[in-house]
Amino acid sequence: MAIITETRFAIHAEHSKGFDTNQLREHFLVENLFQDDTLRVVYSHYDRLIVGGAKPTSKEINLETFSSLKSDYFLERRELGIINVGATGVVNVNGEAIVLQNKEALYVGKGVKTVSFRSQTKTPALFYFNSAPAHATYPTKKVTLEQAETVTLGTVENANKRTIKKLLVNSVLETCQLQMGLTQLDIGSIWNTMPPHTHDRRMEAYFYFNIPEGNVVCHFMGEPTESRHIWIKNNQAVISPPWSIHSGAGTSNYSFIWGMAGENMDYTDMDQVLPIDLK
Repeated sequence: MAIITETRFAIHAEHSKGFDTNQLREHFLVENLFQDDTLRVVYSHYDRLIVGGAKPTSKEINLETFSSLKSDYFLERRELGIINVGATGVVNVNGEAIVLQNKEALYVGKGVKTVSFRSQTKTPALFYFNSAPAHATYPTKKVTLEQAETVTLGTVENANKRTIKKLLVNSVLETCQLQMGLTQLDIGSIWNTMPPHTHDRRMEAYFYFNIPEGNVVCHFMGEPTESRHIWIKNNQAVISPPWSIHSGAGTSNYSFIWGMAGENMDYTDMDQVLPIDLK
């Protein structure tokens, strides 16, 4: 098994204003998350969030520690959220095999020593995960789409009708700081998280998936009055700093996973930005 690790340092908002396209992508876009029999990990200095992916094809993939963590095992001081965006797969947690269907989620708490991923069919599972530092230990728990807190927002007229599935959030289960869920846009809708917002007390990462072949999503970031954009392909993630808006529009409907870490777990803790105030 191969493990590919990368560290991304925090960027000041003033610094980001001078970035060209390649620099924006280098610092904030996460590509090639799913590689055969490989663990891909990006360690961000924004709230120490980890963005990662595992694609087991011919063998099981172990969630191994790496040098930046300076720990004996991955979850020695961390918690973990996993959402399967591929075919049926199995996550083995301290010897317990837990089956995850497509879009099902799993929370794994601090102190779990062994986590591994495998596919259950010839079509591989695709395990997307986020991890954040943890101060307490909470039990491992699987969450299905039916168990998620569900919210419907937006309108067809504004091309942003969407269903939000809050999977690993404090209204569904206990976590230290990690919060994760997914949003599915209806056919004919392309805008997510509109109007946009920022939240100073936490950062966020978006993972875009189910983008039909030949289509893309334009992800908007930056300060509300100094916005930037990154073009996103299927199964790519983008890191959103606390000072940045996070919103997107696609050439088709699509889905995305949002993951948050930081000081506050209140889902509504955000500073809304009116679309007419964006620049």
